[in-house]
Parts: sequence; C-alpha cells; structure tokens
Amino acid sequence: MAIWLHETRLLLRSRMAAIALVLLAVLSTAAVVAGMVEMARQRAAITAIAAAQAEDIGAIATYVDREKDAGSAAYYSFHPTWDAPAPLAFAAIGMRDVAPYILRVRALGLEAQIYDGDTFNAELALPGRFDFAFVLVFLAPLFAIALFHDLKSGEREAGRARMLDALPGARRLWLRRGLVRFALLLVALTVPFVVGAILSGVAIGALLLIVTVAAGYLLFWIGLSALISRLGHGSTANAATLAGLWLVLVLVIPTLANVVINRAIPVDEGAKIALAQRENVHHAWEIPREETMRRFYARNPEWADSSPLPAGFHYKWYFAFHQNGDDSVAARVQAYRAGLEQRAATANALGWLLPSIGVQALLTRLAHTDLAAQLAYQDRIRDFHRRLRQFYYGYLFRDRPFAKADFARSPTFDSAR
Repeated sequence: MAIWLHETRLLLRSRMAAIALVLLAVLSTAAVVAGMVEMARQRAAITAIAAAQAEDIGAIATYVDREKDAGSAAYYSFHPTWDAPAPLAFAAIGMRDVAPYILRVRALGLEAQIYDGDTFNAELALPGRFDFAFVLVFLAPLFAIALFHDLKSGEREAGRARMLDALPGARRLWLRRGLVRFALLLVALTVPFVVGAILSGVAIGALLLIVTVAAGYLLFWIGLSALISRLGHGSTANAATLAGLWLVLVLVIPTLANVVINRAIPVDEGAKIALAQRENVHHAWEIPREETMRRFYARNPEWADSSPLPAGFHYKWYFAFHQNGDDSVAARVQAYRAGLEQRAATANALGWLLPSIGVQALLTRLAHTDLAAQLAYQDRIRDFHRRLRQFYYGYLFRDRPFAKADFARSPTFDSAR
C-alpha cells in the first residue's frame, strides 16, 4: 500500500498532472450539475401542466356549455402530452435538447401538430449539450492523453528510463504508474456522476454499467497512448500524434460518417410532411363535402350511419377532412420514421468501430434520450390522439350535446414508457 501511495504523491507533485485531474473533476461536476438543473427545469415545466390545463379547460367549458356544441369543445380544447425525463437523463440529455418533451394537441389533424417543431435533423445532435456524456466522449480523452503521453518518454528525456528499466520488477513499476494515473482519472471523471446518479435515483445496475463504460473508454485512449509511446518518439511528438488521433476519431470521422449516412439514406423533412398535410386539409374547402365524407366513412365505417350533413357548416365535416389530411400523409410518415430508424441503426453499428460514437449511443439509450425514445413518445401521442378523436366523434357523429360535465370524461394522456 505504501508504494502505491508513494506513486500517487509522485504523480501529484507534477503541476500539470494535478491541474489536469482537478480540471477534469471540475468539468465533470459542472456537467453533472448542469444536467441535473436542466432536468429539474423540465420536470417543473411538466408539473405545471396540470394547473394550466385546469384553468384553460375551465374557461372553455364555460363557453361551450352555453350551446353544448361538441365541435366547439373539440376544436378549442388543447390536451397536454409530455415525456418525463428518466432518472439518468441528466447524464446524457441527447434529443431532449432539440425535440419537444411537452406537446399540447387537439383532436384536429395530428401530423402537422407533431412536425411543426421539426426544424432540425433529429438524428444529428452533434456534439450536443454540455453534459456528462459530452465530458466523457469529447474531453476525457484529452486528459488521458495529457497524463499518459509522457509516461515513459518523460523519464527517458529526464535520463532516468535506463535506470528504472534496470530495476527488479521494472515492468510492475510501469504498470503501477499507469494504474495510478488511470485510477485518478476515473475517480475525477466518475465521482461527480455517481453522486448525481444517486441523487437522481438511478438504478445501481445502470450506474455501475456507465462507470464500467467510462473505464473502458479511458482504457482505449490509454492503450492508444501506450502504442504511440512504443514508437520511441519524444513527449511532444507523442502528444501531437495523440491529439491528431483524437481530432480524427472523435470529431472528423463521426462528422463525415453522419454526412455519408445522410446522403446514403435520404429522409424527408418533418416540416414538409406538416405542409403536405395542411395542403390536403385546405383542399377540402374546395371540393364537395360529400366527397370528403365518402373518403372518411370508407376508412371509418363505424360512423357511416351518422345523420346527413345539414345545409350549413358542421363540425363533423370539419374533423373528417382533418383526419383525411392525416391519412393522406400516412405513407410519408412511415417512410420518414423508417428512414430515421435506418440512419440511427447505421450510426449505432458504426459505434462498434468508433468508441466515441458507441459510448455516446449507449449513454443516450440508457438515459432514454435517443431517437428511439423520441419516436416512442410520438407513438404515445398518436395513441392518445386516437382516443381523443373517438371520444369527440361519439358526440359529433351521434349529434349528442356536449355539456360542461363531459369535459371530465375526456381521455387523459398516459405518460408511461
């Protein structure tokens, strides 16, 4: 034990090593705190939904109760949906930084509502917000390089390498020095994460898995440093070579890979789907109402026995052509989703070759902040929207009055994953 303490003290006497370890700990702490603050802000926003929703519905119910018109209730009522962050989301914010986690929907056409905010490439969130995943993937390798690029070359330049190699157990000496540096790096990097994970209620299995992944990722860069050091160059040359490898492996190749994936797997933009849906909805004003209802009843025969449309405006025609608008872009929606999933699967497969991509993909998957989690949230929205439509259709197509008390019978969103 004494010899291990001696090696630790010897390392910490180096000002550069001490500063590097402290700086890594500070960055890791700042990233964890920033992630926890952001998740607390998002949870607070979700918690505030209930009060705001009750106030909105109260005002709408008072208005609707005058004429008891189900169409007005369906048209004016917004219904909240939300995607509560998982306990681990603070460590890898992922798509929660660019995709909506709260969406208020009406019983009108859904696709335009979902894709209105789709102004980004959902599968490309490089490098992402400053969080623990960012520190681990992008910054931790630089600190590993700083501590290991001169492990042997520094002693050689100081004229001590031959003497150390001549000592009994010289191999154990170099191994011990490497393990001390690795252990201190791992502690500086992961202790803030462990504290944050415990405070956030992360399961022990997920916590240990991420610490193991962090250790493995550091060992990859330490092994790379050892390989470069075996070339026999000086410390400065080692550092420059490793910095170049970091630039290529962490930034250049992943960025080029994303460009190649995007071109190889073309995907329509969500905003274009929203525009196409709106165009089909607006077109309904220009065609006979009977044609709209025929299309609607063909896909929804359970409402086909509804009474004929009156001479004036009726909300069941209005909601029918909104659903027709959704149906008209259903194939494009499926193709869009399939393209995104194919891009994500290709990028994840690349993660088996590039540790930087693989580690980031694993963290966002465990944190439920990746593309799969966002698509799952959209699936829950669509399921909720179907129940909303069926609820209001029961009044619209059966000409039933919608009173103030009926608002309490409307479906509620299920936020379960």
